[in-house]
Amino acid sequence: MNIASHAELQAFLKQYPETTMLELLMPDLNGIIRCKRIPAIEFDTFFNSGVKGPASTSLLNVLGDFCNEVDFLMVEGDPDKLIYPVANTLAPITWLKSDTAQVLATFAELDGSPAQFDCRNILINALQPLSDMGLNPVVATELEFYLVEAGEDGLPKPKLSKVPGTNIDQTGTQYAMPEDLWDQDAFLEDVRRTCEAQNVPMTTVHSEFSPGQFEINLHHVGDPVAACDHGLLLKRIVKGVARQHGMAATFMAKPFSDIAGSGLHIHLSLYNAEGENIFADPTSDQTPAISDSLRHAIGGLAETMAESMAIFAPNANSYRRLIPDNFAPLSPNWGYNHRDVSLRIPVSGNGDRRVEHRVAGADANPYLVMAALMAGVHHGLVERCDPGEMIPEGAEMEEVITLPRLWPQSLDVFDAAKVLPKYLGVEYCRLFGTVRRGECEQFYTQVSNIEYNWYLRSM
Repeated sequence: MNIASHAELQAFLKQYPETTMLELLMPDLNGIIRCKRIPAIEFDTFFNSGVKGPASTSLLNVLGDFCNEVDFLMVEGDPDKLIYPVANTLAPITWLKSDTAQVLATFAELDGSPAQFDCRNILINALQPLSDMGLNPVVATELEFYLVEAGEDGLPKPKLSKVPGTNIDQTGTQYAMPEDLWDQDAFLEDVRRTCEAQNVPMTTVHSEFSPGQFEINLHHVGDPVAACDHGLLLKRIVKGVARQHGMAATFMAKPFSDIAGSGLHIHLSLYNAEGENIFADPTSDQTPAISDSLRHAIGGLAETMAESMAIFAPNANSYRRLIPDNFAPLSPNWGYNHRDVSLRIPVSGNGDRRVEHRVAGADANPYLVMAALMAGVHHGLVERCDPGEMIPEGAEMEEVITLPRLWPQSLDVFDAAKVLPKYLGVEYCRLFGTVRRGECEQFYTQVSNIEYNWYLRSM
């Protein structure tokens, strides 16, 4: 479980001796961080033997409520479990005025064994089949988000740059405009500094295709669990620093109906024990020079994509992003140097030949998204799955919708999944499906303003 040692605590307190409180960050089933604070007097106990906390903390819905339909033996009576600190995640919280630090936390059973409902442990288990084959994934994440502020009607609107020399909002597509970075320079610099302080390997940042939208990339690492830790912490950093600067940030998949949604893109390579990238074929003179292993891995990712959609698009809002002509994949296609496909092979050398998974929304739980990808890759390698014809660079595509585009439909496909339960666990899949369906049914009982506008008078 990669538990932090007491020596790590001692080294941290030597650097930050004024630390008075510690936030224990516990990612739940949705990838939302749940938190409890402990005072300095409890630091030693926590790092030596953990602390106890209710199992339901990892099983809450988006509203922070416990799903009444969950009645499995593992959570009946909401028993306490052990909570341990995750190694190499102890860090200061730079956006708070208090001397408060933070550390990622993971759940364990009372006997010390990993808790099987903790999403970090789900990913660890999903990685084991590839490890058993002597294969090591190297991954990197890219996250899109919006900076937002309150509009005149009280509803959120994108935080826009101003037309220079005026007080007029800059509208329209201004992809990769340096002025957008200049206008948010103080915010972005504080994000960079905080990433450095919290050991989150931030790399490139640019403004995206929609006004107020940005993308931050993280450096590739050879530990997919750590990569997901970094992704989760980056979201927290962006939100925390935005609050410090008097605005807000959101990773909703589709916060505004008339402009682009936000995605979580994952780049994935696979290396053998000799350090060779098995996705490349150095003997090929084709472009791209890809191996049969990459074809099979892509075939497995394509074959498992539909049953994984409940993970890639976990909320009602997620499906606002999955509409035609919206730069969001709607079928499990693949291609070279082509950003309209679900599974893209970027321009790269043999050493970093990889596939970019472009389906998940920024609102998805990165640990579960990564677990689904590891399941698809291993399934594809073992079953030698055929991905079908590759879409060539520059080719026009006929948009064919084959993936579930409605939340209940995705949950139905997930519940009938044949591959994912082998990797994520039958009980966890049942638990995930129950919590998400409970929230789905609760969502559809609500009456929205648009229903009054459309139906109240005419019906």
